[in-house]
Amino acid sequence: MIYALTGTVRKLPLPQVAIDVAGVAYLASVPHPVWDELKDGAEDTLIVFTYVREDRLELFGFRNPEQRSLFTELLNISGIGPKIALELCSIPLSILLRAAETDDSGMLTNIKGIGRKTAEKLLVDLTSLFEKHPEWTLQMHRTQKQEHSASFDADAIAALTSLGYDHGTVLSALKRLPGTLKKTEERVAAALRSL
Repeated sequence: MIYALTGTVRKLPLPQVAIDVAGVAYLASVPHPVWDELKDGAEDTLIVFTYVREDRLELFGFRNPEQRSLFTELLNISGIGPKIALELCSIPLSILLRAAETDDSGMLTNIKGIGRKTAEKLLVDLTSLFEKHPEWTLQMHRTQKQEHSASFDADAIAALTSLGYDHGTVLSALKRLPGTLKKTEERVAAALRSL
């Protein structure tokens, strides 16, 4: 079992990266924010989850053990495969927590591959996961201090995903906006200019 890979990063089309470890390049899929953070040609480390099935062997890379743990727990939920789990890992924990606390399935249905019934079931599962893993909430508070509110504007996220942009791209665009934009309309317009 591979726990982590350290080597030279080569960015491939989203969500994939190759990590060259002593001349052997490992292909890994990563959440959108991790892909954004990685620098092409730089040395870096990813915490890895190895997904093995009869017909496939895939590596998924994360920045920290908490992200890997979230991915693993999501895979244990009926109806959630690695592709949807990776999409969910691209969403900040605070948004997932807010969706679970407010019973807002609409936020989850914006994710490709998640319908209304799956989103409603997922809310129940997310609530249980946050209760089971209080350390995720601590990590979320640490991360939130580094982010500004634009990236967590649920209305802006919904508006941009309804235009066909994927969740990870939308969150990345909103995260780059200046903190001076206070209205959802301003954030959406500015994000569209950057996309």
